[in-house]
Amino acid sequence: MITISAAGLNDIKIIKEITNVTWPITYGEILSQEQLDYMLGLFYSDEALTKQIQNKEQLFYLILDSESTIGFIGVEHNYKNEAATKIHKIYLLPETQGKGIGKKVFDLIEKLAVANNSKHLLLNVNRFNTALNFYKKIGFEIKETVDIEIGNGYLMEDYVMGKNI
Repeated sequence: MITISAAGLNDIKIIKEITNVTWPITYGEILSQEQLDYMLGLFYSDEALTKQIQNKEQLFYLILDSESTIGFIGVEHNYKNEAATKIHKIYLLPETQGKGIGKKVFDLIEKLAVANNSKHLLLNVNRFNTALNFYKKIGFEIKETVDIEIGNGYLMEDYVMGKNI
């Protein structure tokens, strides 16, 4: 059974471990090693994660199967003061992919969102990320194309995707 559990400061180590496994696989063919290292430092350093968790910029949840932690999510309810939940982060260990777990996780995210009065889910995805097809398959649609400057001359070249719930 797949469940999610609220994550806190004590879970930063496992979040970073999952990130260090998933990011090179997810983005290794899309981004340079320099940009990967820069973004990991920007978003997943101990300081960055501590700030995000303490300030409740995102609510973090660990994704668990019956035996272990297999991923994590970071969500923001009431995104931009609208009835929307923004999925900022969703990463599952590579060995879990293709087994229907992602769909189950999105079902859990939808329940969380509805419980927080959301009517829409939003997420950004790199335009070259293979997850784009999965998101379309589960009902997300491309809403806009954005280039987000993150410093050091780097851009996040994303689609903003949305889904009504």
